[in-house]
Amino acid sequence: MSLRWTVDRRRLAKAKVRAAAAEGLFDAAGVLLETANRTVPHETGALQRSGVASVDRAALRAAVSYNTPYAVRQHEDTRARHDPGRRAKWLEATLAEQGQRLRDHVAGRIREAAR
Repeated sequence: MSLRWTVDRRRLAKAKVRAAAAEGLFDAAGVLLETANRTVPHETGALQRSGVASVDRAALRAAVSYNTPYAVRQHEDTRARHDPGRRAKWLEATLAEQGQRLRDHVAGRIREAAR
């Protein structure tokens, strides 16, 4: 009598791809935060220091947020004056400028894991 084992590697492959996607998203969110901080309005530095990048690994979603009482107002008020090199819509604009590069990074991590 002989035994024959069949190993289904699809589950392992799927887990590797999801993990790579989560890591890629984490990396991309960190780069987005770092890059956005270069143009965040900067009076005392509190707004910049409140920035955080996070990833929900289960949902495969990344977020960058700022947690001060005035963060939304600073971001949305395009009439506010800022120091040279600083701007309203800093996070939105940075994502528009860097989005393709960040998506490419995540895709690259997934491709590597799928090999």
